[in-house]
Amino acid sequence: MSYAVLFSGQASQHPDMLPWLESAPAAAESLRLMSQRIGADWRDLLHDAKRRSDNAFAQVLITGTSLAAWAAVKEQLSAQPAVVAGYSVGELPAFACAGVFTTDQALTLASQRAAVMDQAVAGLKTGLLSVSGLSEAAVFAACTGLHIECAIQVNASQAIFAGTDEALSQATLALQANGAVCKRLEVQVASHSSWMAPAAHAFAVSLQEVPFAPPCCPIALNALGALSRKPIELRQALSQQIASTVQWSSCMEAVAEKQVSCVLEVGAGSALGRMWNDRYPAIPARSLDDFQHLQGAMDWIARHTDT
Repeated sequence: MSYAVLFSGQASQHPDMLPWLESAPAAAESLRLMSQRIGADWRDLLHDAKRRSDNAFAQVLITGTSLAAWAAVKEQLSAQPAVVAGYSVGELPAFACAGVFTTDQALTLASQRAAVMDQAVAGLKTGLLSVSGLSEAAVFAACTGLHIECAIQVNASQAIFAGTDEALSQATLALQANGAVCKRLEVQVASHSSWMAPAAHAFAVSLQEVPFAPPCCPIALNALGALSRKPIELRQALSQQIASTVQWSSCMEAVAEKQVSCVLEVGAGSALGRMWNDRYPAIPARSLDDFQHLQGAMDWIARHTDT
């Protein structure tokens, strides 16, 4: 029996996330490295909505807390995951989980990624809009004349769109009139869109400075919607995803094809777990953030695996 690990992306971080994290000894080193970059008072800072959605803070936070949580989980498991995937910035902890680079390198890359993304839209107000209840084609038909792009493909009737604040506000009105459910995400840049082309190029340059080791398991890549264990493909895909649509629907399909017995979401919130359970109800998924104590998560994993 095997398991998969999915690493959460941005927009679900909250002050009470992973309440057991600081009490897990194995998490301490990752938290120390993260705190050096964003401060040890990160939980208090999460009460501030503006700070919570600030890339420079959020991307390092997501990477650091995810890897701290994974360190605590990994310590109690006897087997490596059969496959891993990360949602948006969650690819950084996913790559580190699979041994491609270290936690410290992942945190440095998170900081660099946030900086080049902010620079790409400096002076522009941009963001992301989650849309449910309409197909991608129907969204674009309802938003004729508005410059929005599909940033993340979730399923046939749910996707996340990138654009300027003005375009997303107009799109929200048009889409709600067509029966869609719309929600602006706590992200201040038009991630995974053509606005990010300069950021993708700059991040690719940064990645050339980082040695990539072969991963211990396949990684489902956002940019390709397919599995890979080849360092050259991993390096290219990690920068490419910043400015291209995240093929999350295809990533989930690639993970499911590994025939895992359960799926664990590592990070804040439970969005990925819900997406998975909606699509693959026969393969149970839970988020670490569902549990008040680490042992509860370990008991759940044990019920579904031989580890």
